[in-house]
Amino acid sequence: MSTFEILMPKMGESVEEATITKWFVSEGDTVQEDDVLLEIATDKVDSEIPSPVAGTVKEIKYAVDDVVAVGLPVAVILLEGAEDTDTEAASETAPAAEKTEVAAAPVVDSVVSDSINKTSDRFYSPLVRSMAKQEGIMADELEKIPGSGKDGRVTKSDMQSYIANRGQQAAPAQATAAPSPAPAPAAAAPKEHKVNVSVSANDEIIEMGRMRKLIADHMVMSKQVSPHVTSVVEADVTNMVLWRTKVKDDYLKKYGEKITYMPIITEAVAKSLRDFPGVNASVDGDKIILRKNVNIGMAVSLPSGDLIVPVIKKADQKNLVGLTGEVNRLANEARGNKLSPDDIQDGTFTITNFGSFKNIIGTPIINQPQVAILATGSIEKKPAVIETPTGDVIGIRHKMFLSLSYDHRIVDGALGGAFLRRIADYLEAFDINQEI
Repeated sequence: MSTFEILMPKMGESVEEATITKWFVSEGDTVQEDDVLLEIATDKVDSEIPSPVAGTVKEIKYAVDDVVAVGLPVAVILLEGAEDTDTEAASETAPAAEKTEVAAAPVVDSVVSDSINKTSDRFYSPLVRSMAKQEGIMADELEKIPGSGKDGRVTKSDMQSYIANRGQQAAPAQATAAPSPAPAPAAAAPKEHKVNVSVSANDEIIEMGRMRKLIADHMVMSKQVSPHVTSVVEADVTNMVLWRTKVKDDYLKKYGEKITYMPIITEAVAKSLRDFPGVNASVDGDKIILRKNVNIGMAVSLPSGDLIVPVIKKADQKNLVGLTGEVNRLANEARGNKLSPDDIQDGTFTITNFGSFKNIIGTPIINQPQVAILATGSIEKKPAVIETPTGDVIGIRHKMFLSLSYDHRIVDGALGGAFLRRIADYLEAFDINQEI
């Protein structure tokens, strides 16, 4: 075997395709093992793909901005010391696991072939063409599908919406041909509403970046999928604030980490998720999936203004020192665009900190496929009634609003309210005398 195929890697359980954003090599370039070949982007994270072998770049199969299905070859490397040959039988794909993925990748036959990209002004990704093949959509029908992607490109969501409506249009004809008891009507696909916006001469038009478009699509999808309900409590976090103020300098010297409020809040959330497993869940049709692991995501604002949610894995199994290290690592790598695909996968619950922008309260949107998200507000000093053995007195306390948005399909007010109250209880009971 003289050549080696570089396959589009699988970047997560739910990721089926990725966009090539940059090539670092050209055909004919010599590469060493671990040299970076290309950069790809998914709806989760951007990643650089290194070469697992040394050799010469014989062929680059896709251009920048092409969307490629997982498991398809994106480049061919002529192995070091091998003679170039055009014989297809000479190429090989490396690991056996990757061979399995290639075998499982949809094969597009003559129903919708690669030739359509040569006879049409529109580009169709391998995933779109495979979906068309599976649904029996001919090339002329594919041409008529409206595309919401760049330059009118048909996306996966466009195909899913079209297929759903296509099935509903076919149903009446089938019912007429063979009368039978009418089935329950299928739920209509969400209608996409386009708002007409007028633009004046002095207005500035800014094209959304790739990540902002993905965030927008994800937020709209979440609101369409989940009936959102928000509950709010105000927590007295005086003990937490005073403890951090007291130990932060010694903590930095001892562990080399800055201690913020986020690890303490994360610890309280992790305990509460163990107490209320119905919130550490997902919805799959009419099934409820209770997650085994407590993986807490934290929303991080990037310098670009975009947002990403790295995940603290098995947060309930980490102590405060471990949580502090993970919070700091993930936040720093997120802002430096150094997160790995694994860092943003498998979250079961999310925390977003409105307080970092001096906001006291907010109603966040659920990060699908999770069923709840917690927003923390800014901490403010407030006068409060304090119960003492000798009577009530008024004192200055540190207060913070906690707001929980949850999916009312499976989280009712009783569960959501009790869970949120438990988080506040843990924070209020924080031991101000604990050692670092």
